[in-house]
Amino acid sequence: MTDPLARIRDAADARGLPVEFRERPAAKSLPEAAEILGIPPSGIVKTLVVKRSDDTYLFALVPGDRAISWPKLRAVVGVNKLQLPDPARALAATGYERGTIVPVGSTTDWPVFADERIVGERIAMGAGAHGYSMFVEADDLISAYGATVADISQPID
Repeated sequence: MTDPLARIRDAADARGLPVEFRERPAAKSLPEAAEILGIPPSGIVKTLVVKRSDDTYLFALVPGDRAISWPKLRAVVGVNKLQLPDPARALAATGYERGTIVPVGSTTDWPVFADERIVGERIAMGAGAHGYSMFVEADDLISAYGATVADISQPID
């Protein structure tokens, strides 16, 4: 398989999406990663690959200081069952290992659902490879992927 950073850069370029990569040491948690990057935890957006009951997938983009709200996401998607796939299925669905998943350069362009709280923000995301973060303007990402923007998160308990 090709280099994930090159794959992301090629996919971003094809959509006119400016991205920036930053190498960083491994972090044991999202708050630690935010500290390393010098941004608040909300500035890191988690990309969750979510499986529908028909074995198709979608991406949910959720700020790092929040959790996915399954009832809200199901309502927006219009289904009554969604789940996180196991790591092997997530890799097969996206071409990325869990913890590095990003919609950009995914092996399949699954629909993207973005939490409304990322609108207008410059965000950090996975970069397809451990030890890197990708920075992008959320509005540009939303536009490039025709993402559905909605309230799909909740405070972390």
